[in-house]
Amino acid sequence: MENGATKKPSSEATKKWHFGPNDLLSAAGGRSIRGIIYKIIANVDERGPRPMVPLGHGDPSVFPSFRITTSAEDAIVESLRSAEHNHYPPSVGLLSARRAIAEHLSEKLPYELSPHDVFITAGCNQAIELVATSLARPEANILLPRPGYPMYETHCVFSNLEFRHFDLIPERGWEIDLDQVERLCDENTVAMVIINPGNPCGSVLSYEHMEKIAETASKLGIMVIADEVYNHSNFGSMPFVPMGVFGHIVPILTLGSLSKGWIVPGWRLGWVVITDRKGILKETKVIDSITNFLEISADPATFIQAAVPQIIERTKGAFFERIVNLLRATAEMCYDKIKEISCITCPNKPEASMFVMVKLELSLLDGIIDDVDFCMKLSKEESVILCPGSALEMKNWLRVTFAVEPSALELGLERLKLFCKRHEKKQSK
Repeated sequence: MENGATKKPSSEATKKWHFGPNDLLSAAGGRSIRGIIYKIIANVDERGPRPMVPLGHGDPSVFPSFRITTSAEDAIVESLRSAEHNHYPPSVGLLSARRAIAEHLSEKLPYELSPHDVFITAGCNQAIELVATSLARPEANILLPRPGYPMYETHCVFSNLEFRHFDLIPERGWEIDLDQVERLCDENTVAMVIINPGNPCGSVLSYEHMEKIAETASKLGIMVIADEVYNHSNFGSMPFVPMGVFGHIVPILTLGSLSKGWIVPGWRLGWVVITDRKGILKETKVIDSITNFLEISADPATFIQAAVPQIIERTKGAFFERIVNLLRATAEMCYDKIKEISCITCPNKPEASMFVMVKLELSLLDGIIDDVDFCMKLSKEESVILCPGSALEMKNWLRVTFAVEPSALELGLERLKLFCKRHEKKQSK
């Protein structure tokens, strides 16, 4: 090309292409817990002298204290090496796995579940997708807790299912505002979601309150979606009661998984269980909708499904007791250490799950705009990762994970305290 000549734009640069990104995916990735925490982690200076302390995620499997039992690992290995489970599973799941889950969950119910009440999913995430997709229809809406687990909102958006938030009340141990539920409900409301034990609140609902939830839902003509992923993680004084106990009052879909109880989120094995003593979900063809969804979706690995009966049978009570005792100790440490930080308020001592919600008092801090800004600066200055409450519809709150190695938790909370002290607003003389 001669000097001064202008390079002509290539045909590729001037061509108008007919494709582009899915805006729904862009929005979902930006608001998900995983997406937000990844952005905060990216803010950590990897060359810095301080190792990162992850108090924002919900995956304790990376810590030695939370390792699954070898008997459960052996069940997976045996299932894989048998070469008997390399085939496609039935769309609703292997019958042996469904039977084992039904028997396991029936231990805390006043009646026996059938294997046909159980539908196997690829973790609880797919169970949430199943619920949103199966219940979606023109103008339908669903009621979701605030704070809650944002994957519900995400799948509702993809399914074109309107969602409305009801509040959990911190001053009442994060109970549901049932008066608000009644105000939000209309003729197009199909269900309400409860997460018990609570993520992100670390709470456990009482029998009396859950009975009121069932009665309210029945009066409103809606079903209850009960997310009970943390049903093995109860360490407080309030006993855990499965929502299925009230299946004679209102139709219930219970969501669960191996992920949290057995500390194996990467195994991607979850379930949806029907507790509906009056057969309403069959009559209204909701069960048909669930089955149809599973016929066109991906399945959990067959060899993992096949190992479920042995995993449940071989995991002794001592394993769950060890995990519960560890969570009790780390929750206690988290609660006590946070009380020492003036700009953070913890309304309730956690009694279950792996998280606690704490309120950020911005008026006591200098140079902090909001909860997201707080978490970004904390990660930059102290290499500590927290989940901002904005990811959970709770602006200027924080979700703290205590399901980590005790030494790491102590270190992270000490750094959090130093950070808050450094940014403390100086009192005028």
